[in-house]
Amino acid sequence: MKTVLRELSRLLARGEDAALATIVGKSGSAPRSGGSKMLVRADGSSVGSVGGGVFEADTLARAARALSGRRAELRAFDLSDEDAAGTAMICGGRGELLLDFATAGEPADVEVFTEASAMLETAQGGWLLTWLDDGPGAGPRHGLLGADGGVLGRAGEEGALAARLAPATGRRSVVVETFGRSRVVAEPLATPARLLVFGAGHCAHALVPLAESVGFRAEVLDDRAEFVRRERFPGTAALTVLESFERLPEREIDAETYVVIMTRGHVRDRVVLEQCLRTAAGYVGMIGSVRKRDTTFAALREAGFGETDLARVHTPIGVEIEADTPEEIAISIAAELIQARARLEHREKRRRPA
Repeated sequence: MKTVLRELSRLLARGEDAALATIVGKSGSAPRSGGSKMLVRADGSSVGSVGGGVFEADTLARAARALSGRRAELRAFDLSDEDAAGTAMICGGRGELLLDFATAGEPADVEVFTEASAMLETAQGGWLLTWLDDGPGAGPRHGLLGADGGVLGRAGEEGALAARLAPATGRRSVVVETFGRSRVVAEPLATPARLLVFGAGHCAHALVPLAESVGFRAEVLDDRAEFVRRERFPGTAALTVLESFERLPEREIDAETYVVIMTRGHVRDRVVLEQCLRTAAGYVGMIGSVRKRDTTFAALREAGFGETDLARVHTPIGVEIEADTPEEIAISIAAELIQARARLEHREKRRRPA
């Protein structure tokens, strides 16, 4: 989404219009998850993807028509086995697709999408709003709802929207609300999930850029200043030099925080793990063997931790792929982080009131 909105704001600034296609929701094995987004330029070229293959080719054509006809729509798609047979797609699944457009001739579009892109870049959180089925003279079709409840662009039912959406600014799933004869598609400008990596060794060096590439906002913490350097972590990760692992810095570690422990020794790992288990961290993973796990857990039991506490710890860390090198280990850990994030989001979606 960040790449698509960045390109859209660039096009609008140059006076060019563009179409947008967004997977609003899906069930079954649809090719991409809700929130997947594609931009289609006036010349037919595109940025992003909603699934590839024949489905994406059809979406490109529909997006071009939405742009030329200046009409947005929310349409259902069905890629069940019967329908997929006729389109060479066998993935199955059903969902809804938002076909929309943005025009440089509409000041509200320029303002909203420029600000939405900036909000994603700075991880502010909020919602991008697209109003459908508007009557004549209804005003701008696009708007923004900030994490603070402020509205930019299309204003209408903002109080109800703020009450409904503002408490869930970290959510990653798209929401469709109905207000009278109009509907609004609310896309989360989700703040990246926070990842705390304790230890700045070889595995962390491989993991951090990979985690950042799949939507995590990383912070690397170590007590060795020579390891916590921008030259080793050239991306956007925050870098923190600790005085000691015995006392971690003040951090708000909540249910949407992911913790990976990979310091240079078993004792340090256990010390960090003890402190992290006293937080509400949604994911806690520790590198090491089964033998290390058993030894560490025995020490934690003596320190008063129960089986419920220990059950929270992912160790040996990562998806089992027979990983050996730091790069392979990083891939297995990143895969488990993606899996944990998806499970957390599914739980949040089920808890969301109807």
